[in-house]
Amino acid sequence: MAELIDLSELQEKVILVAVSTAEEEDTPASLDELEELASTAGAVTVARIIQNRERVHPGTYLGKGKIDEVRELLWDTRATGVICDDELSPAQLRNLEDALDTKVMDRTMVILDIFASRASTREGKIQVELAQLKYRAVRLVGMRNSLSRLGGGIGTRGPGEKKLETDRRLIHQRIGQLKEELADVKRHREVTRQQREKNFALSAAIVGYTNAGKSTLLNRLTGAGILAEDKLFATLDPTTRSYTLEDGQQILLTDTVGFIRKLPHHLIEAFKSTLEEARYSDIVLHVVDCSNPQMDMQMHVVKETLEELEIVDKTIVTVFNKVDRFYELEAMEDNHVMQIPRDFSSDYQVRISARTGEGLEELQKVLQAIIRSRRILLEKVFPYSQAGRIQTIRKYGQLLEEEYQEDGIAVKAYVPAELFGKLYSD
Repeated sequence: MAELIDLSELQEKVILVAVSTAEEEDTPASLDELEELASTAGAVTVARIIQNRERVHPGTYLGKGKIDEVRELLWDTRATGVICDDELSPAQLRNLEDALDTKVMDRTMVILDIFASRASTREGKIQVELAQLKYRAVRLVGMRNSLSRLGGGIGTRGPGEKKLETDRRLIHQRIGQLKEELADVKRHREVTRQQREKNFALSAAIVGYTNAGKSTLLNRLTGAGILAEDKLFATLDPTTRSYTLEDGQQILLTDTVGFIRKLPHHLIEAFKSTLEEARYSDIVLHVVDCSNPQMDMQMHVVKETLEELEIVDKTIVTVFNKVDRFYELEAMEDNHVMQIPRDFSSDYQVRISARTGEGLEELQKVLQAIIRSRRILLEKVFPYSQAGRIQTIRKYGQLLEEEYQEDGIAVKAYVPAELFGKLYSD
């Protein structure tokens, strides 16, 4: 009897396809990123095709000639699927699969698949399932055909996979349930946030393009122990840690999910609650991989996404990470024309290497200056009956001087504005 083969364990071989229009000038770089996404999802790229067109074909994404070319490549390379660099409409997905007689995926499906494999917390799993269901609800027919061609692989993982065979009515019911669960999580997050405000804790959200080094930075500063790999979306769920600066001041640092070009709108909507940490933070640390040749594009994507999420009017610190790699690349350039990275739209900018620790002292100084700028200088003599107030100042402020006199304790300290009024009026 022949041995059964587990198709889900076979590595998928895929062909990447993209349409380059007049507006899309950076298609090769976008395909490079798609290849990284495919690799992260567990597939190996065996060929790439770019078609130059005035606009994407509304019915099949690619034109007829390119479809014939892809069909021949599928045969020659024995590829098991095709990944398109844009989000396909239900009609495009169905028609392209019929024309190629193979599994067809789009960029959104791959990103959702990666998110499904990385989500670990209850909130993360809810958000991923919600995004998957919204995406799949309008593509059920085409996706049934697709998944029947290959018994597993990209697009079939995650909490939403069992919902594919249910009808749209049940899917929309499930979407409603998930939204209610997410609202509960949001209420819990709000309670936690209010508690932080009572503790007068300043917070900083670490944002940036995926694989810019956000988790490595948080690990370096706080010993958070977060998975930090050289992969796209290595971490998904947000992590908050307290960080004590050298002068004794404390700040809360939160690592957030990485951004990417053509981020599916389903994900932006579903992950709004996670990214609210950035919305309610006092400071945004925008981590940038300055060794990446696509640095300017990546910075633009992050800023656009922050605006879309209404994360505005924050103190922005642009953290140019991986300067060690930047200097290595600069040394390899014969003419030394590489530009020192700058971001004139931010309030502060520092250059660091989260891997080696270079520049972290400068980052500390910047954070200290920002915190101090938001505090008020308190100079007061507290009677000995109010000695407990000194401990409050130590906990929530920065105690500069403390002198025990006959009439009480003379204190000089920087304290939060909310605390200043209470301490001075009593």
